[in-house]
Amino acid sequence: QFQLVESGGGLVQPGGSLRLSCVLSGFTMDYYAMGWFRQAPGKEREGVSCIGSSDGMTSYADSVKGRFTVSRDNAKNTVYLQMNSLKPEDTGIYYCAARGWDYCSGLSAPDFGSWGQGTQVTVSS
Repeated sequence: QFQLVESGGGLVQPGGSLRLSCVLSGFTMDYYAMGWFRQAPGKEREGVSCIGSSDGMTSYADSVKGRFTVSRDNAKNTVYLQMNSLKPEDTGIYYCAARGWDYCSGLSAPDFGSWGQGTQVTVSS
């Protein structure tokens, strides 16, 4: 069964860090670019980051550049999102998603066909 499961969310104070993980099952991650998205209450889902498989190249939304780092471990079928210097505006549900190609091309949600259930990240003092 094709499944993506995120973990690592929680409540953190502004300036803090979290590391999200997304474990894939039912398929090998080797052939897919992987993305992270987030959705805040009342807002549209937005792309956060993407990492390719064939080239390992990464891309980030301007709002998280320099603070977030995406990585992947194909042997563990897992993709990570290290989030540092968190801000209240980073609050939302974070989703990982798989793209049907092995490279990234923008951060558009419709380009990603498989999604996890999400993990809540709350940045608040």
